[in-house]
Amino acid sequence: MSKRDRAREKEFLPDRLPVRKGQRLVEVFVEGYDDVAFWRGIFDDFESPDVTFEIAVPPRPDLAKGKRVVMDMTAGNAAASASAPGANSGSGSGSGSAVGARPVRLFCVDSDFDYIFAGCTPQSRRVINTPNVFHTYTYATENYLCWAPGLHSVCTRATKNDTRIFDFARFMEEYSRVIYPAFAWYAYSAQLGDEHIFKLIDFKNTVRLNYLDVRDNGAGTIEWLRGNVGRRIHSLEQNYARHVEGVERFKKQIAEKDVTPERTYLFMHGHTLLDNVVMPMLNAVCEKLKLMAADRIARSAQRGVAFANEVSNYRNALMNVRDTLVHNEDYKDCPLYRRLHADIAATLKKEGLL
Repeated sequence: MSKRDRAREKEFLPDRLPVRKGQRLVEVFVEGYDDVAFWRGIFDDFESPDVTFEIAVPPRPDLAKGKRVVMDMTAGNAAASASAPGANSGSGSGSGSAVGARPVRLFCVDSDFDYIFAGCTPQSRRVINTPNVFHTYTYATENYLCWAPGLHSVCTRATKNDTRIFDFARFMEEYSRVIYPAFAWYAYSAQLGDEHIFKLIDFKNTVRLNYLDVRDNGAGTIEWLRGNVGRRIHSLEQNYARHVEGVERFKKQIAEKDVTPERTYLFMHGHTLLDNVVMPMLNAVCEKLKLMAADRIARSAQRGVAFANEVSNYRNALMNVRDTLVHNEDYKDCPLYRRLHADIAATLKKEGLL
């Protein structure tokens, strides 16, 4: 595109719609583009004629994003609010709000391990104690996407086959129990700030699923994983014997944050969970569901053009499994999500917005 064409295109960029008279605009800043949809889904529940929300990444000229950038924005938030009495007055501009209302900014981040560290590190204390900061409780938003009771619906939408052939909740509970010792070692080393004890790449290689055998609800895969984790724990205990007692104390610490063996997957590294555990599992289950649907079509009485049309219609109805997962919202029954929702409601009420 030429410079002239780019200039012409720029002329047609629309302005943000003005906030309605008497309505307050709340700016919500998130870590990155992948987080916008998740947080939009939460704040949709609080939209009203009196308040509206805009979810955005940090508005930095250098386009820097991430948790540190969002947390750095909180430092000037209180001062900016206090120094702008009349800011966002109901002038009809794109950034308008109720007359005389002080601006409200909220900041939303992944917890990572800050929640389960319970203030034992400077970063954890900052995330937990800074006003108007909301954290996911789970390691990241990806963990909510992988909420096990919602995974059957993901398969149904992707394959258009609602037959239940796999108990995701039972499998993920068993998976979590098996990886719990490795998770405790990894999170403990992260709290110490000594990544050399148990690096992320080593944790990932320990807990990933290279395959899923759906027979017996994945029992064979779980046994393979149990051996993999067992070998890693033996190595850690041999090489870092001085930390064994510390890991046991750490388990008691995180238990106070409801990190129990059967819930481990909610607190593990989010991308590892999604890419190396849940996606291999979903692909294996969805492949079986598609084969079952194809078999039903093949055993039908239809032949010739009608049969070909049926096969074509089914194939055209299929959806990409990963795309279906990342647009999944079947996690709102998760207790941690409900707790996050309640935190937001409490803050909005305190601000006079609810």
